[in-house]
Amino acid sequence: MKLFKRTAGTTDGIGARMEEAAARYLQAAGLTVIARNYRSRRGEIDLIANDGDTLVFAEVRYRSNNRFGTAGATVDRRKQQKLLATAQSYLLQNKLDCPCRFDVIAIEGDVQNIQWIKNAFGA
Repeated sequence: MKLFKRTAGTTDGIGARMEEAAARYLQAAGLTVIARNYRSRRGEIDLIANDGDTLVFAEVRYRSNNRFGTAGATVDRRKQQKLLATAQSYLLQNKLDCPCRFDVIAIEGDVQNIQWIKNAFGA
């Protein structure tokens, strides 16, 4: 059995780089990243951060180009439902009752082209 490392040229490697860029972007905007790649049986949330008293669940989406649609547009209804269910798991597991927001960090081309879509969708 071979084990594969995340390298810069692989899809996982690119995803990890984009998530790191998104985390730095949110931190520069004043948010505190408290979790990365939170997983439950319902799905995964890329970044969880505090924005004041609001808990932010952020989905990071990357597209090398927008030929087949923008990065932000790829968070379809099915993905939103998975994110909502996973966020609910996080809140229950950590016994939290606080305001929440679902954001999308869309990156197209390179990490210099970041679009932060606050309140991209809701429960």
